[in-house]
Amino acid sequence: MQASCPQCAHVITIDDAKVPDRPFGLKCPKCQTVVRLPGKRAAPAAEPPAPAAAPAPAAPRPARSGAPPKPGTPEEMEELFHVMIERKASDLHISTGNPPMLRHDGEIKHVSDRPVLTPQDTERMLWAIAPERNRAEFKERNDTDFAYELPGVARFRCNMFRDRKGMGGVFRQIPTKIITAEQMGLSKEILALCHLPKGLVLVTGPTGSGKSTTLCALIDHINSGRNDHIITIEDPLEFVHENKKCLINQRQVGEHTGSFKNALRAALREDPDIVMVGEMRDLETTAIAIETAETGHLVFGTLHTSSAASTVDRIIDQFPADRQSQIRVMLSESLKGVISQTLCKKIGGGRVPALEVLIVTPSVSNLIREGKVFQIPSIMQTGKKYGMCQMNDSYLELVKKKIVEPEEVYAKAADKTGILAAMKKNGIDVSWAPSEAGAAVPAAQGA
Repeated sequence: MQASCPQCAHVITIDDAKVPDRPFGLKCPKCQTVVRLPGKRAAPAAEPPAPAAAPAPAAPRPARSGAPPKPGTPEEMEELFHVMIERKASDLHISTGNPPMLRHDGEIKHVSDRPVLTPQDTERMLWAIAPERNRAEFKERNDTDFAYELPGVARFRCNMFRDRKGMGGVFRQIPTKIITAEQMGLSKEILALCHLPKGLVLVTGPTGSGKSTTLCALIDHINSGRNDHIITIEDPLEFVHENKKCLINQRQVGEHTGSFKNALRAALREDPDIVMVGEMRDLETTAIAIETAETGHLVFGTLHTSSAASTVDRIIDQFPADRQSQIRVMLSESLKGVISQTLCKKIGGGRVPALEVLIVTPSVSNLIREGKVFQIPSIMQTGKKYGMCQMNDSYLELVKKKIVEPEEVYAKAADKTGILAAMKKNGIDVSWAPSEAGAAVPAAQGA
C-alpha cells in the first residue's frame, strides 16, 4: 500500500502484509504528520490494474476530511486518540455526563466542540475497543485494564470502569518511540545501577509521575549495553522493547500470565538476568521480588511512595510483625537504589521530572538493618558524592536553571518550609509565598 502525506506530499510505502483490517494512522517519516489510512477492509485492493495505481494514494483523504466515524466501531475512539496525539495530551477521559476531556501539561480540559456523552454513548464507544477477555472481566468486576495500539502511531494504557453515572474510561498515551536515558538526562550514578549483577532497584512516585517512562529508559539502556536476558511483567503491556543486545520477553498479566506473583515464580525457571516488575502491589509479589534479587538477579520494580525513605518503610510495613526483622535484613542486602520522582510543569509548556535518588551504600544498608530508616535523609544530605539527591535539591536545581517556576515547586514540595528556605538562600524571590510559610522560613534558618 502507498499513501501520500497531505502536509509534505512524501510518499509512504507500507508492506501489504502489515496493513491491519481496520483504518489506522501512520506517522510521516519526513514531517511527523499523522496520516490516516483505510486498512484492508476499507480499501480491498485485490486486483489493482496498472493504470489505476496512480490515484490510489488519494483514497484515505475522505477519512481525514472530518467525516464522522460510524458509531459502535473502533474508529469512534480512534478519532479521539488522534486528537489526543495531535494536542500532545497525556490522558484521555471518557465519562458519562461530560464531553471527552484531555489532560494536557497536568490540567484537565474539555475537547472543544464535542457533545456531552450519554450512558449509551460511553458504553458504545468503550465496548468497541475492549478485547473479549476484558469484556468478560468488566462484567464480573466493573473495571478492567488493557492496552490498545494504533499501528505505527502510539499505544494506550486503557482502564474501563463503572461509576454512579455509567461506564467511563481513562487512556494514557504511551509513545511508540522510547525516550532514552541520555535524553532524560539520568545521572551516571543512576545508569550504574543498570550494570549491577544483582539487586533490587525501585522507581517510585505518585500515579502519573512518569515512573513507567523512567523504568523504560533504564531497560532500554540495559538492552543497548548488556548481552543478557530480560523478562518484563506488566499490567498492561506499555512500552514495547525490540531486541538489541539483549533477549527481551514481555509478559502481560491476564493475557500471558495469571498474576505478578505467578509470573515472578515462573521467571526463576526462565533463565533471566534482569526482571522488571511493573507493580509490586501485594505482599507476596514484594517478597518474591526481594528473594529474586537475593538469588543473583537484577530486579526493577515500582511503588506508589513519595520519597526514598518512605519506600523502605512501605516495603517493611507490608509484612507481619514476626517477619519484619528478617525482611529488614534481606532488604539491607538486596536493595541497591531508589529513584523517587514527580512531574513539574515547565516554563513554556510540557513537564519535567524532579528526582530524589537514594544509592544504598554500606552506611544506608546498616540503617535499614538496624531499623533506623528515619536517619536515611541525613545520609542523603552528605552522600552527594555517591550520586544521592534529595527532592528539594532537585526542585531547587530546576528553579535555578529557569526550567520550572518557584510557585510550581512550592506546590509540589512535601517540605514546603525547607524549599522556601533553600530558594531564599539562593536569592530567589519568595515574596509570593503564603504569609504563614514565609514567617516560618527565618525560624527554620535560625534553628
